[in-house]
Amino acid sequence: MTNQVIAVLILVFLINLITTLSYSVRIVGIRTGRIAVSFALFNILVLVSRTAYGFQAPLLAKTVENNILSGVGENLWEFRLIILAGTIATIAGGFLIPTFQRMLSVAVEKFSIYKSVPSLIFHSFSKAGISSVRDNIAIPSARNVADFSFKKDFPWKVFVMNVVAVAIITVGVLAALYAGYFNPEFRTTASSLSAIINGVATILMFIFIDPFLSVMTDDVVLGKTKESLFRKYIVYMVFARVLGTIVAQLIFLPSARLIATIAQML
Repeated sequence: MTNQVIAVLILVFLINLITTLSYSVRIVGIRTGRIAVSFALFNILVLVSRTAYGFQAPLLAKTVENNILSGVGENLWEFRLIILAGTIATIAGGFLIPTFQRMLSVAVEKFSIYKSVPSLIFHSFSKAGISSVRDNIAIPSARNVADFSFKKDFPWKVFVMNVVAVAIITVGVLAALYAGYFNPEFRTTASSLSAIINGVATILMFIFIDPFLSVMTDDVVLGKTKESLFRKYIVYMVFARVLGTIVAQLIFLPSARLIATIAQML
């Protein structure tokens, strides 16, 4: 395993961890009544995630190029391992949501005092900040997982769309790069198709998933929906993300072959 692949494994883990933790931001906004501040602070982590995502393709492209030029052959198991890292990170993120939710709630409250991100970061490394982190460590409630059921009120449409979108995003860059093994002459064209693939998945997210969660957030704030129900739906979305990364393993090779074919046809 090359250093580039190891770096991608770390980056993919970080990206999926932050994305999963994003579900807890809405809960923090509801509890603190500071939805805008909650998202503003979390966007710092989103910036880290997007920066990490930008390094993913170049690092993997370098490995693919070296393997093709040297005749080493396909490194399928490494790509499978990268997808698995996304699954593990999503599960870890699900378990960390209660802890992250409490820590972000404290950060939101402290931000109203410091009104500065650098000052807030400095405070988090102080004795009081470290003590606050230790005091807010929590494990997920078994009741939230036990309440998982496929009854008639289950959000099938949003759940399935989330699975599909996560699966597509997970394999988008990976399949486009792996397509270079099937059609080396058009590997640059194939890799450029990842932007279109991820664009489709992003559209699904913005059309079906984000509006659904946004409406539920507003309903909880207005007292139309119980917070317990909202938390249960967050559990559904985390399960959907885990399932989406598993589906990504199944569609990875077919997607790579399809992209290689499309690249040749263009």
